[in-house]
Amino acid sequence: MLIADFSRVLAGPYATMLLADLGAEVVKVERPGTGDDTRAWGPPHAGGEATYYLGVNRNKRSIALDLADPSDVDVARDLATRADVVVENFRPGTMERLGLGYTSMKERNPRLVYCSITGFGSGAGAGLPGYDLLVQAVGGLMSVTGEPDGPGTKTGVAVVDVITGLHAAVGVLAALRHRDQTGEGQRVEVSLLSSLLSALVNQASGYVSAGVVPGRMGNRHPSIAPYEVFETRDRPIAVAVGNDRQFRSLCAALGRGDLAADPRFATNTSRVAARGALAASLSETLSSRTADDWFAVLMAAGVPCGPVNDLAAAFKLAESVGLDPVVDIADPRREAPVPQVANPIRLDAAPPGYRLAPPRLDEDGAWVREMLKP
Repeated sequence: MLIADFSRVLAGPYATMLLADLGAEVVKVERPGTGDDTRAWGPPHAGGEATYYLGVNRNKRSIALDLADPSDVDVARDLATRADVVVENFRPGTMERLGLGYTSMKERNPRLVYCSITGFGSGAGAGLPGYDLLVQAVGGLMSVTGEPDGPGTKTGVAVVDVITGLHAAVGVLAALRHRDQTGEGQRVEVSLLSSLLSALVNQASGYVSAGVVPGRMGNRHPSIAPYEVFETRDRPIAVAVGNDRQFRSLCAALGRGDLAADPRFATNTSRVAARGALAASLSETLSSRTADDWFAVLMAAGVPCGPVNDLAAAFKLAESVGLDPVVDIADPRREAPVPQVANPIRLDAAPPGYRLAPPRLDEDGAWVREMLKP
């Protein structure tokens, strides 16, 4: 399967990388001279390349095409005609002006799956810029992220782009399955705002079903208690009690049978109502030992919990439980293998593969042009 990838930055490249891991041949179309914006998004760098770019562009081939040059547009059109899938995240109307829009490409290739990723859709919001921070702000995510008495806070990663990329990949796979059954391609449209509203799940459901407009609660949960972060003797620990049985196990492990017997904490609903008093009592006990001590004690008792790790500790944990979170991709064109975060999908029969390191700009231009020859 061939994917013509006209996307850049994160949502589109993340989607096409996932599909490339699963076996697709992805040709990344980039601006001559500069390429994908993320090539310049550093530090940090590794081997002179921005790690941001390296993180979402493995298993692809790069060709530099100037879409203001008619001859290069012809190459792009040939590529899209040959492709099974086109992915693009230009502002709505841009690909149409270039003669690369869905309608014209469908005439040339009726089996084409054409995925457009936008910030706010192709209707009234078509002219709005689709940046992750902007959508986190206007889409409500920042209104529920941060401390109650502080400002709205963005997440530590461009999570809206990532979620949108996942939705795009799922949409492409569904369209390909439909094509397998009918022989017909179709257009797939995914927007950052719609993806975020869907990903707000319980918070969004509380609004659309009950009219509840949630606010910021720090590390607490609006519907579950105790489900938050507590201080221990040395560093914070997250305690995620999801039901009454786990709460009783927590109380027993902490030696706090009094909390289990307190009618204020008998059910999750009552614990949510009295979360302040409950948190104060739990904090008093948890502060007496280290996070690692409590992690061992509580997990042994079946209570979901864990210390608040940095990324180094997070990768170490993943390694310790056998998840193999890092893969090294050998590349004869580089002095050393390129480390990558492993694809999280595990498949018995056709596991994700790591064939190509992220390409340098126009590294495969000649290969693509040769491949497109009749």
